[in-house]
Amino acid sequence: MKARIPTLIAALTFTAITAQASELGNAELGQVKSPSCVFCHGPKGQAVNPSYPNLQGQNAQYLFESMQAYQRGDRTGALAEMMRAQLSKLNKQDLKDIAAYYAEQNQ
Repeated sequence: MKARIPTLIAALTFTAITAQASELGNAELGQVKSPSCVFCHGPKGQAVNPSYPNLQGQNAQYLFESMQAYQRGDRTGALAEMMRAQLSKLNKQDLKDIAAYYAEQNQ
């Protein structure tokens, strides 16, 4: 029985660490990496202006792919250039983490 305790502790520790991260990214890091997002999308993903999309509770993969589309210039529209500029310095992992953060926010 004593031999199983370290294994059990290791398994519980791993579970606790991975519980913070979604399949796509780490939501905790995403909150830290998204300071400029809050000005339009709100701190929890509820947009401050009805013309901006709500990010709260959206599918993480969808959010990630949308941000990549803005970076590549595939998305067009009135705010596309602003979004491209905001996302220009972020790498794929940053985008995954931000997507995970907003996907985890509950209404």
